[in-house]
Amino acid sequence: MKKYIIASLAGLISLASCNKVVNNKLTDGKWRGEFSVFDQKLPFLFDVANAATDSATVYLINGAERVPLKGVRYSSDTVIIPIEAYDAELRGVVSDGKFDGRFIKLFVEGGDEGVPFSAAKTDAPRFEKATAPATASLAGKWDIQFISQKGDTARNVGIFNQDGDILTGSILTNAGDLRYLEGALTNDGFQFSAFAGLSPYLIKGKFEGNDNFTGEFYTTRGVTKLIGKRNAEAALADPYSLAYMKKGFDRLDFTFPDIEGNNVSLSDPKFKDKVVIISILGSWCPNCLDEMEYLSPWYKENKDRGVEIIGLSFERKDDPEYVKTVLSRLVKRYDTTYDILFAGKLGDDATAKALPQVSKIMGYPTTIFIDKKGKVRKIHTGFNGPATGLFYEEFKQDFNKVIDELLAEK
Repeated sequence: MKKYIIASLAGLISLASCNKVVNNKLTDGKWRGEFSVFDQKLPFLFDVANAATDSATVYLINGAERVPLKGVRYSSDTVIIPIEAYDAELRGVVSDGKFDGRFIKLFVEGGDEGVPFSAAKTDAPRFEKATAPATASLAGKWDIQFISQKGDTARNVGIFNQDGDILTGSILTNAGDLRYLEGALTNDGFQFSAFAGLSPYLIKGKFEGNDNFTGEFYTTRGVTKLIGKRNAEAALADPYSLAYMKKGFDRLDFTFPDIEGNNVSLSDPKFKDKVVIISILGSWCPNCLDEMEYLSPWYKENKDRGVEIIGLSFERKDDPEYVKTVLSRLVKRYDTTYDILFAGKLGDDATAKALPQVSKIMGYPTTIFIDKKGKVRKIHTGFNGPATGLFYEEFKQDFNKVIDELLAEK
């Protein structure tokens, strides 16, 4: 009898242990989390699928966007969610239905203490519904000034949609857009947040009448003040006017290694008598990834017309193994078949060293169009991605028009 009791107790302990392991894992369904940044809570949503299998996937949700994070794994009681696109991860522990941990950037020299977050499985919305939502509408186009902590200003364009008290949209800058923002009305204004793997965002605004607002833009780097004014004709500076060839130059000349370490030069026979597109990018840059998602299939459909693409990548580190790893991931993710070259370590003067014939590059991505004679004809700063709706469609039309005109030249 005594042996039976001991055996039963051992079985119960074993069962409890097994149950504990199960409870310490993510479960399928929707989760809502909050990052703690400064004195703010930055909400984010994600969906977990196939949690009990080796193909567990977490999907970050921002409006219509779903960003898949694959390769979820466990180390003891720690959950590790890789964010390969940005060389980062979500790492934490699930206990009593809560997932607490940190968003960690793996590329940081000396280690990154990370941004704390807490999440729970729930169908709750990103933002709690306001008790008396503001009556002003955010829908439409807005001139938005960013005012940094140093007092620097930048003029941008906001494009927003409103369905009841639910908001979606994006903010366009001359370097690219903030991608998919999702938010809601508050009692006196609005709020947006987003997290697609690079950095959590939070935007809080307060209406001042129907056509103006003031607010703040929070990221892990700091707080930027916002001033908004409704303007149906809001527009950015001409993207072809921000970077240009220096006086006395009309051609580029460079040689950089590809992912395998083989040198590729713009003067190689492969590019002779062809229209060439130079894409200045970084694997860490969300707008660059949006551009690559467009360019990769476009190249496959158009390369036989006499056009080539060269991606010049500037990365956080110049370690060969690191570069090969991040660029290989990039190529695999978008099934890219054009040349991707490592042009140097990211820094203020990186593009100036790599392309001394060009004036200061104002942002990533920047796209350079070269005609069949090897002359630089246009330089386009920034990229309006799919989150910008009509702006994205206009970009595609303009891009193809430029290429068609260059290909038609003798």
